Amino acid sequence: MSDTNVSLKDLEQKTDFVRRHIGPNDAEQTEMLALLGLGSLEELSDKTVPEAIRETAPLAMAESQTEVDVLAHAKSLASKNKVFKSFIGMGYYGTHVPKVILRNVLENPGWYTSYTPYQAEISQGRLEAILNYQTMISDLTGMELANSSMLDEGTAAAEAMTFCRRVAKSKAEAFFVDQDLLPQSISVIKTRAEALGYEVVIGDPRKDLDPTAVYGALFQYPGTSGRIEDYSDLIAAVQENKGLAGIAADILALTLIKSPGELGADFAIGSAQRFGVPMGFGGPHAGYFATHDKFKRSIPARLVGMSVDSHGEPALRMALQTREQHIRREKATSNICTAQALLANMAGFYATYHGPEGLKTIARRVNRLASILAAGLKAGGVEVVYDSFFDTLTLSVAGKANDIAAKARDHKMNLRVVDGDTLGISIDETTTRGDVETLWSVFGVSGQSVDALDDSVESSIPAATVRRTDFLTHPTFNSYHSETEMMRYLRKLCDKDIGLDRAMIPLGSCTMKLNAATEMIPVTWPEFGEIHPFVPLDQAEGYLELIKDLEDMLVEVTGYDAVSLQPNSGSQGEYAGLLAIRKYHESRGDTQRDICLIPASAHGTNPASAALAGMKVVVVNCDDEGYIDNDDLYAKAEKHQENLAAIMITYPSTHGVFEEEVRKTCGIVHDFGGQVYVDGANMNAMVGLAKPGKFGGDVSHLNLHKTFCIPHGGGGPGVGPIGVGKHLAPFLPNHSLVAEAGPETGQGAVTSAPWGSASILPITWTYLKLMGASGLKKATQMAILNANYLAKRLSDHYPVLYTSKNGMVAHECIIDVRPLKDDIGITVDDIAKRLIDYGFHAPTMSFPVPGTLMIEPTESESKYEIDRLADAMISIRKEIGRVASGELPLEDNMLCNAPHTAASMLSENWDHPYTREEAAYPVESLRDGKYWAPVGRVDNVYGDRNLVCSCPSIESYRDAAE
Repeated sequence: MSDTNVSLKDLEQKTDFVRRHIGPNDAEQTEMLALLGLGSLEELSDKTVPEAIRETAPLAMAESQTEVDVLAHAKSLASKNKVFKSFIGMGYYGTHVPKVILRNVLENPGWYTSYTPYQAEISQGRLEAILNYQTMISDLTGMELANSSMLDEGTAAAEAMTFCRRVAKSKAEAFFVDQDLLPQSISVIKTRAEALGYEVVIGDPRKDLDPTAVYGALFQYPGTSGRIEDYSDLIAAVQENKGLAGIAADILALTLIKSPGELGADFAIGSAQRFGVPMGFGGPHAGYFATHDKFKRSIPARLVGMSVDSHGEPALRMALQTREQHIRREKATSNICTAQALLANMAGFYATYHGPEGLKTIARRVNRLASILAAGLKAGGVEVVYDSFFDTLTLSVAGKANDIAAKARDHKMNLRVVDGDTLGISIDETTTRGDVETLWSVFGVSGQSVDALDDSVESSIPAATVRRTDFLTHPTFNSYHSETEMMRYLRKLCDKDIGLDRAMIPLGSCTMKLNAATEMIPVTWPEFGEIHPFVPLDQAEGYLELIKDLEDMLVEVTGYDAVSLQPNSGSQGEYAGLLAIRKYHESRGDTQRDICLIPASAHGTNPASAALAGMKVVVVNCDDEGYIDNDDLYAKAEKHQENLAAIMITYPSTHGVFEEEVRKTCGIVHDFGGQVYVDGANMNAMVGLAKPGKFGGDVSHLNLHKTFCIPHGGGGPGVGPIGVGKHLAPFLPNHSLVAEAGPETGQGAVTSAPWGSASILPITWTYLKLMGASGLKKATQMAILNANYLAKRLSDHYPVLYTSKNGMVAHECIIDVRPLKDDIGITVDDIAKRLIDYGFHAPTMSFPVPGTLMIEPTESESKYEIDRLADAMISIRKEIGRVASGELPLEDNMLCNAPHTAASMLSENWDHPYTREEAAYPVESLRDGKYWAPVGRVDNVYGDRNLVCSCPSIESYRDAAE
């Protein structure tokens, strides 16, 4: 066939998405296979994946579709959603995303493809953004410090309960919850409390709270009903009895009403959603948790703090609990090792862009419209239940609630139906004068004028609760109010960091792969972004169809029978999976089954999640090859057979290999009555080749932000759905407010929204449609090929710690650099920081084996980029050789001084025994597009000893450092 007479099928294959997702082309694949002594991807699969678990039948899914066709399909689903004005409230509000933030953050791969800032030197931009967020939350809540965000408000509420249990000196057994707390938060608290055996009392604080009988209390401010209540006296009473008391607060309201700190609270929780983050049918949104400095070592999740670098200059880093789960395991304060960094950044930038006066203007307008609406309704004979409110009205309508709500829907408006006699209306930033007039008409009120009432109505905020204190006084929140300045600030921060838009991020266990632009596009469509999570479901038909389709595809990929998409992080997926196992045993009368076996090599969140699910952890040994020791497993399963609940295994193993005897491992646990939890963190090595639901797994969580292309966003969002066997399906998560979100017999809610972080599910749905059955399989094969090719290239320079009996790794490999420390004195940190000079994010350091580097190239990286990393690692090994030979001293070489900043290169005196050129340009390719670390090596010890977790002035910080 001539060049001009090529078949349509061949032409289409040359332009499909799979070719764009996978890095190496066909010729490069052949070359890489040849280095491994292999002739095809199938031969690679046969040599790597154990025959006992290998799936030979193709996935029962459609083949790859074009980007144009998939987006058209997505648009057709989006068009089935009805975008009404939602006045439902309940913690979710319409908001205007400033376009400068939409374009330069949410739609910018420099922000959404970066990783969690464990490597501080290449994360200064996003660390500054998170510090801004923490400062914003601290200022608004009147607390001394805030963490870097929570998964959502409900999760923050549940964490508040366990926080009080850990910290309070009270010997009481109950936790009090305000009945006016957001109902979804109450549901998440109940789920958490049941597993831990905690007593929860829900009631009216003025009537039902006995301060002597509780170790903690949580109040809503303003309440779900809209009422503003000053609970400072009750807070004091709880504290007098050695308990802790906190407030769930609306951050926009806090610009006008007293902060929780002013009311005497010990902590504050809530959501930052209404600061410029779309509702998105429930998420993702940044929850917040703020408290006092004296509780800093008990605050859950991450904390960003100030430190200094090797030159004595200010630098940012993650502080205190950077990887707490890996260190303390089942004794960790929380199982959450992620955050909602991208969404927290958006909220912090929203506050930066508007500034304190801009935020107050928005809040005053919201409150003014609510007051005008209330006055008009009262004039028309409608009973407004509470006179004090910020944005939410509770209305008594004597049996007419459903009829009025239906009439509102005729006007494309959603009201909150509390019961047949009661309605709620919440005003937000997007509400207009016209909306107020339409709402009056819905209630049959006529003859009212917004302008006339604006001249006469009094404030609905009680004088005693009006905020008098300043907030957001730092220059950051008062400097970028023009779009030009804001755009430049965002660019300045982004330029400090390494994201996937700049270079490969070779993190083992974290799967930093392509987040394709086509996959991201539907996220910002209003048909997905502007849907409230509690709308009538006939307004979310497109969402529900996409969710069902995605569940079906994940069922096929995993080999399970059912999937829940509710868990909004991998750790929450672990938790939900273990709760399903717990509920299953309870349904069979085996309430004593509470032992969870966990291999010594497991992710640190595994034992933390087991503890959170009310289980006791028993560790199973691994052998010298990194495999689970099945003899030790058998002995411990037999010993605990009466109480054995589950085993948690990661497959392929955390050590980066396919364990040959995984079926035997599963069989041992099943024989003694336990269930098998397969951690899906490494699913990128199995899609299309093996199915955990078919080789012995009963439940798995999937990291959609790893294998299935939802971006990491600088440390979140993530999604951690679980797949389960048929016998566990009745115990999946459900939701008290939306019956369709899960089985009636389910475990309860593990997150606030019925389908978790629904607005980013289109990313994974689009990825699966674009790849199709054979594309998904090829992606897995290429992930394995890239890892083995890289391991082979490095094996003459660094030992590869674990391989299979065939000498293969899975989708990642562990490079052992411990001998370099023992023999020469060069540490894993030295190599990691030196890689920054070569323009790379470091691989995963010291996990799962201390003193090693775990590398995962993924299928998306090109052979050029993999070779570039290999060349960098080989070059670094030669530099280490110069130290070993004595040519360079151990205390002064390009590794121990790395990373080298531009400022250090320009210093007047260069007294190092290596040249500036060797420091900055160790390989020729760096001359084209050199990345300069903005700071030198960050001093972690100094940062923890001198903890500063909000924005100080640089001048005052320098003074303190001196």
